[in-house]
Amino acid sequence: MKNLGKMMKQAQEMQSKMQEMQAELEKSEHMGTAGGGMVSVRLNGKFEMRSLEIDPSIFNSDDAEIVQDLIVAAFNDAKRKVDEFNKTEMAKLTGGLQLPEGMNLPF
Repeated sequence: MKNLGKMMKQAQEMQSKMQEMQAELEKSEHMGTAGGGMVSVRLNGKFEMRSLEIDPSIFNSDDAEIVQDLIVAAFNDAKRKVDEFNKTEMAKLTGGLQLPEGMNLPF
């Protein structure tokens, strides 16, 4: 029974740490860029877009596809950075314990 009590306490501690991590993820911000910095996207750790910046000189072009491609590329760059940050934070939380494939806590 002592082991069960210990496990319950550890589970509660993990839940508390997970809630703290959720708050940290929401506060963290990660910038992705494309086109040599002509387009920038800022995401928080939950992949919510916080800002989109586009250099006005890009609108001198008649090709809207270029602007669209740069926005997508900047978003994907920011998403990659969020993924890396989240993996690092999760490793801190789990003590390096590898989670099963597809188990992407806390999401």
